[in-house]
Amino acid sequence: MEKLERIRAAREKWERECLLKKPFAKAQTDSGIQLKPVYAPEDIEGIDYLEDIGFPGEPPYTRGVFPSMYRGRLWTIRQYAGLGSAEETNRRFKYLLQQGQTGLSVAFDLPTQIGIDSDDPRAEGEIGRVGVVVDTLADMEALFDGIALDTVSVSMTINPTASIILAMYIAVGEKQGVPQERLRAIPQNDILKEFISRGTQIFPVRPSLKLAVDVIEYCSQHLPKSDPISICGYHMREAGANAIQEVAYCLSDAVCYVEEVTKRGMPVDDFAPKLSFLIECGLDLFEEVAKFRAARKLWSKIAKERFHAENPASMMFRVFSGCEASKWTVKEPLNNIIRGTICALSGVLGGTNALHITSYDECYATPSEESARISLRTQQIIAEETSIAKVADPLGGSYYVEWLTKKMEDEIAKEMASIERRGGMLALVENGAIQKTIALQARERQKKFDSGQTTVVGVNKYLIEEEPREFRLQRYDPETVRMQIEKLNEVKRRRDSRRVSLCLGQIKAAAASGENVMPLMIAAVKEYATCGEIVNALRGVYGEYREAVNL
Repeated sequence: MEKLERIRAAREKWERECLLKKPFAKAQTDSGIQLKPVYAPEDIEGIDYLEDIGFPGEPPYTRGVFPSMYRGRLWTIRQYAGLGSAEETNRRFKYLLQQGQTGLSVAFDLPTQIGIDSDDPRAEGEIGRVGVVVDTLADMEALFDGIALDTVSVSMTINPTASIILAMYIAVGEKQGVPQERLRAIPQNDILKEFISRGTQIFPVRPSLKLAVDVIEYCSQHLPKSDPISICGYHMREAGANAIQEVAYCLSDAVCYVEEVTKRGMPVDDFAPKLSFLIECGLDLFEEVAKFRAARKLWSKIAKERFHAENPASMMFRVFSGCEASKWTVKEPLNNIIRGTICALSGVLGGTNALHITSYDECYATPSEESARISLRTQQIIAEETSIAKVADPLGGSYYVEWLTKKMEDEIAKEMASIERRGGMLALVENGAIQKTIALQARERQKKFDSGQTTVVGVNKYLIEEEPREFRLQRYDPETVRMQIEKLNEVKRRRDSRRVSLCLGQIKAAAASGENVMPLMIAAVKEYATCGEIVNALRGVYGEYREAVNL
């Protein structure tokens, strides 16, 4: 205490005689946390090292979920990809793997995400446009042709149709001779965030939640190496939430999922070790690092204290992170390479377990081979040519980072407590309250940009007269569409329609009775039932989602 008093007195003297003699601007983090010009030991005097920080690989995991972090194993390098047809995407996957990517991340087109087949008139103009098109098991077979599914983990950005796509993935594994227990699949499967921020929901909230829980339950029993859900704060952040809200909503969603699974009689330690998370790695580097550290600590406490988890793995906040892509600009797009590097640094310094860097052209096009390679090389340079990966939590112990971590933890906990007081996340999603909060936050963010309060280099500050730039865009290819519909029609001609109808009827009956539909999904896709046919069977039981409020 005597040492702290001497530091406090010295600081007061420094402020009087040095700091306050010259004007300085007020500053805050991206989330609005007010910042001092400098931080010192007195700012962290209330932090207990063993209780609040600890060591990597031990609760509360503030410093990382594994003891040696990247010296034991680098984060998974997982560039997001999905290009038109399954065959074209397969070629991109193989290219990325040859270039050193260590995990796959699949982007699906919009019709696949919302359960509309390619021969449906509603799919016109969208087939293969923002990702790969998957109508039947035949497409999934082509997507992973020549890629051994027991040697690579595969993340899939799929939500309302996650159960169907996972069923197809399981069936492809079986055709390769890879049993379910050896597959390493990560279906996103976070339906709550679709209602909150992304908008590809099909069914009402509660049956949609039931399908997500079916996947968690099934994977816990049959796919021990797979993560049955990736609980996402990322999309709320992209929609307008700040970093505090992002983690608060993400963890509140996680609480909801855990509660729903435990209602089925499953002990938390039977499934929680395989829960994974997705949050953003943003440009406000130090706030982002503090955010990762605070999120790990909070989830550890929630799993242990609220759900009485005993397995340390249940308390691990294992996280995949993606860049703050809403900050990418069409003007001077090569600046996005720099933005991607900073975002990647915030994720790695924050202790992420897997990482995607948004390619520089992704704000106006599906990434080219060149831009995807640059994003991949950025990760590899950070991993191989710097010393960042050589020490676990290298920013730990910084007065600023430790103070900011505690501040983020307190603010996130406060936001979560507010959610609980108002009825919990499920209720707030159903009545549209969370959606409204994010929409208002997005409006405030836009106002700051429009006024110049928020700087975007090359867009609202440091402008130049640019030469017209030739953008290399992925064109909507009518031939790809024609071939896809032709392939779908051929599958329908060759399959046993009677067996397909029987499978669809069984899915409908299971949905009506409340049983887990995953085994029947697997049986149906093996008979080449389409994604749209299965969705229509479920729609006959669940109905369709209707917006709760007009935002």
